[in-house]
Formats: sequence, C-alpha cells, structure tokens
Amino acid sequence: MIDHISVQVADPAAGAAFYDRVLAPLGGKRLLDFGEVIGYGTTQPTFWIGPVTTEGQAREVHIAFVAADRAQVRAFYAAAVEAGAEVLHEPRVWPEYHAAYYGAFVRDPDGNNVEATCHMPE
Repeated sequence: MIDHISVQVADPAAGAAFYDRVLAPLGGKRLLDFGEVIGYGTTQPTFWIGPVTTEGQAREVHIAFVAADRAQVRAFYAAAVEAGAEVLHEPRVWPEYHAAYYGAFVRDPDGNNVEATCHMPE
C-alpha cells in the first residue's frame, strides 16, 4: 500500500551515514542522491531522507524495515549499535504481535524509532 516514505533529518550528513550503515545488512542502499535528499531502496527508492524544511519540533516517527531473515535483523542491530544508535529493544521474538515476529528497535540520530523485522521462524 505504501509506495515510499520520507523523513526530515536535522543533519543530512549524519542521517545519511546512519542509514547507509544500517540499511546495508537489509539489502538497502542509496539509489538516488540529490545532495541533501537521498533515496534508499533495493530496486527503487522507497525510503527518503532530506533536510528539515518545516518549523516547529519534529515528532518521532516509527519506521520498520523488512528483513529477509533473523540474521539480517541481528546484522541491522549490530550496524546500528556500531553507528552509535540508542538501543530501544535488542533482537528478540515479540509473541504479542505473532509467534514468528522477530525484531530489533533503535533510535536514529533524529530520535526516530527504527526497526528491522522478520516475520519468518528461525
């Protein structure tokens, strides 16, 4: 249902460095780069970051990226920790969502709740 999503970042260079690193284990990469506006995806840009263009305080966004397997969730988590992300939840099964839901949650440099999730059993 969603074609793409874009989030504003206070520091485009820091945001790009973070997403370059944490999306790589999930197969994501920069596909379009317009300086401070960058599109990530696997075959087409589906996730965009760009500089803040609105006034006021930014609100937290929750973004969940698909992982092909649980190893990718763990690799995403390791890359995020190495990038200095705040850990919200280490990789684990979340049975309250469903029996095979496996995810890890971190905060990006702008305070957004970023998750990698796999819906397949081990």
